[in-house]
Amino acid sequence: MSDLKTALPEGFKAGLEGIVAGTSAIAEVDAQKDALVYRGYAAHELAEKCSFEEVSFLLLHGQLPNLTELAAFKAELSQNRTLSPFTLDSLKRLPGTANPMVALRVGITRAYLEDPDGDRTDVEANLRKAKRLVALAPTITAAISRLHRGQEPIAPDPSLDSAANFLYMESGKKPDPAIARILDSTMTLYGEHGFNASTFAARVTASTLSDMHSAVASAIGALKGPLHGGANEQAIDMLLRIKTADNVEPWLKATLERKEKVMGFGHRVYRHQDSRAPYMRRLAEQMAERLGQKELFELSIRLEEAVKREKNLFPNVDYHCAVVYYLMGLPTVIYTPMFAMARMTGWTAHVSEQHASNRLIRPECVYTGARDLSFVPIDQRS
Repeated sequence: MSDLKTALPEGFKAGLEGIVAGTSAIAEVDAQKDALVYRGYAAHELAEKCSFEEVSFLLLHGQLPNLTELAAFKAELSQNRTLSPFTLDSLKRLPGTANPMVALRVGITRAYLEDPDGDRTDVEANLRKAKRLVALAPTITAAISRLHRGQEPIAPDPSLDSAANFLYMESGKKPDPAIARILDSTMTLYGEHGFNASTFAARVTASTLSDMHSAVASAIGALKGPLHGGANEQAIDMLLRIKTADNVEPWLKATLERKEKVMGFGHRVYRHQDSRAPYMRRLAEQMAERLGQKELFELSIRLEEAVKREKNLFPNVDYHCAVVYYLMGLPTVIYTPMFAMARMTGWTAHVSEQHASNRLIRPECVYTGARDLSFVPIDQRS
């Protein structure tokens, strides 16, 4: 193999770190200010003051809706939440051991086969498909969760919004409105995040002029990877292993001595703190107070303080979200599909934007393999 140091051109960055790969009017991740902005609005302010439906409308349409527009948008989502018998049967036929992200990808692919806009990539068709996918994602995710534990899926309730419907379809019980509102806020915080790995994967697929469902399937495949979508699952597993707040310091000392990673801390883009983390921490605290179950939250705060003191690292959005989901009683195997159901609005907005002003994404690479080899006939090879 040739020498990597001499083969790499000036400006090369592994993993495209720091490389500008395109433009977008959907969201800004400001690494210098540790800020996240959706279409000009601070994401944490939207999470506090808006519903997920309002934020979805903003990401897809470019502006916040008025009352009439929001009512029409919610009605359209409600009309498109129910899974067809075809898609539901496909999910039921998957083995019980199937990875939930694979099941989600199957559900999205099956939905494509029945979508009347199919392979169309024009603006109007993409908007219709985006709304169908945003509506279907929580229904598919809830069905996957129930099937995973051997239960029948539950049809959506037309009187409930996206977050409340998900909790209802997942548990079979209409949720506490305050808890549904907390989930709604987490969905807004997860709704969009610039050119992250899954969104970029979706845009690469869309740049070939493939259809929106295929682009979303590519995004799901990228999110399935533990370096992108599995952080909240790993964070809750870690907190449950620590067990008590009093065990934080000895656990952390032993972990750092083994040079192991503390899950849920640090971020590839933000210089200091993930801008979504402080508000997600408030949501975790609200959940703990609502349920009268403060032990896990207090443990998470003790660990957060210890990691800041020892490593000067801040938690990312997944760390406190893991506490929120766990206190909601949601199984850890669907934490990443829940990430996907929230990010569906961001993915579809990016696919639409890519199609509207497209150029095939096709970067160059630096070859580091052998050169000038002499061909040897097969009967002379050792």
